This record gives sequence, C-alpha cells and structure tokens, in this order.
Amino acid sequence: MTDLLAALLLGIIEGITEFLPISSTGHLLIAERWLGHRSDLFNVAIQAGAILAVVLIYRQRLWQLADSFLHPARAEPVHGQSPRDYAWKLAVAFGVTAVLGLVVKKLGFELPEEVAPVAWALVIGAIWMVIAEQLAAKRAQALGERSEITWLVAVLVGVAQVVAGVFPGTSRSASTIFVALLLGTTNRAAATEFAFLVGIPTMFAATGYELLHVARAGGLAGEDWSALAVAFVASALTAFIAVKWLLRYIQSHTFTVFAIYRVILGVALLAFLPR
Repeated sequence: MTDLLAALLLGIIEGITEFLPISSTGHLLIAERWLGHRSDLFNVAIQAGAILAVVLIYRQRLWQLADSFLHPARAEPVHGQSPRDYAWKLAVAFGVTAVLGLVVKKLGFELPEEVAPVAWALVIGAIWMVIAEQLAAKRAQALGERSEITWLVAVLVGVAQVVAGVFPGTSRSASTIFVALLLGTTNRAAATEFAFLVGIPTMFAATGYELLHVARAGGLAGEDWSALAVAFVASALTAFIAVKWLLRYIQSHTFTVFAIYRVILGVALLAFLPR
C-alpha cells in the first residue's frame, strides 16, 4: 500500500469517527496497526480537518451567538434560551475542560493507548449508552421535550470531555451527548448540537497545544506534507458528510445502532487480541 493511500484512509477514518459516538481515538489506534504509525503533527492535522467541517456546518449558529453580543436587541432564542446565555454555557463547559484537562495532564493520569483498554471502553461505553438512552427516554416521557441546556449540564459536559480524553475508546461525543440527555435536555438534537459546539473550542485548543508542542520538539522537519494534505482534506470532507448524516439520522432514530456497533467491534478486538 502506498503512503498516500494509507494517509487517505486514516483521514477518512478520522473524519467518520471523530463526531460519531464510536471513538475516533480507538479507531485510529487500531487502524495504525495496519496502516502504520503516524507523527503527532499528522494526527493534529487530521483532527483539525474534522473541526473545520463542524465549523462550516454550524457557521450560522456560531454567527448568531457572536452577533447576540453585538446586537442583543435582535437576538433570537437558541433552543428556548437567550443566545448569550447559551454562549456563556459553552464557555463554561470549555473552561471546565481546560482547567481539569491541565490538572490531569500535570498529574500524568492517562491510560496507555493499547488495543485491550480501547476494546473494553468500546463495550462498556456501549452498555452505558443503552442504559443512558433508556433513562433519557423515561425523563422525556415524564417531563416532555426539553431543549434548554442548564448550567449544571454545561459543567458536566466539560467534565465528560476530560473523562473521554483520559479513557481512549470512550468517545468524546458519546460522553457529552448522553450527559446532556441524562441531566438536562431530553431533545437528542439539542444535546448533540451543544456537544458538537463545545467540541469546537476544545478541539481547537487541543490541536493548537499539540501543534506548539510538535513545533518546539522539531517535529515539523521531515514531515511528508503531501500525505498530510491528503489526510487533512479527506478528514474534512468525510467529517462534513458524517455530521450532516448524523444530524438527520437522530431526528427519527435512537443511538442504539452505534451501541451495537461498539459492542461488535469491542468483542471482535478482544477475541482476536491474543493472536
């Protein structure tokens, strides 16, 4: 397999899995066993491509939130709440992630990125997703449809992002979406939008941090820029398609299919791991 083809496949895998609740870290870790390990700069680049896709998808919402601070009189509600309050809740969620993330990094608390813990995280996460969705459905029946994001949910979404970062295979999107569904909104679309929006500054910050680290370590020299460009474009395009599809899918479907996929993949990895 040529290096460009391998880069293309890794970019596609990142784009598809970054925002679907199936763990991009887990899939890339597994894929690199067959397609070859890549540099930190390469991994930063394909993540940046996926972020760019989400920014493009939510560009109108992002402009609405920014414009609410410039022209508050004409600001329209976002999921039943003030756009300025919604923006501040995004900021709080990001702030919690940033602070806790730095604490965790300073303490050096992280699991090794190996196949076995990723496989277990996929299976355990799938079970939790099914239970969480059932509980969320009961809340929706009892309380009716609620789209507002509370301050408690904003804080816990920030915590969930850190937890997902510590445990490879957990999935940042799954953690944040289901925290919102369990403890705040009962609307899947509203929970997913908040999870994706708070992921934009979080992932930009993480990407910037890693890029600075790579530059200081001299990792920019000797990089295969052609392969990196191919992977970046592939990640952006596939992430755009994947997120667009997911937003339509959850309008009339649950997340159960993703839980089933996680279990199948996790069990398969555990079964073949000894070989």
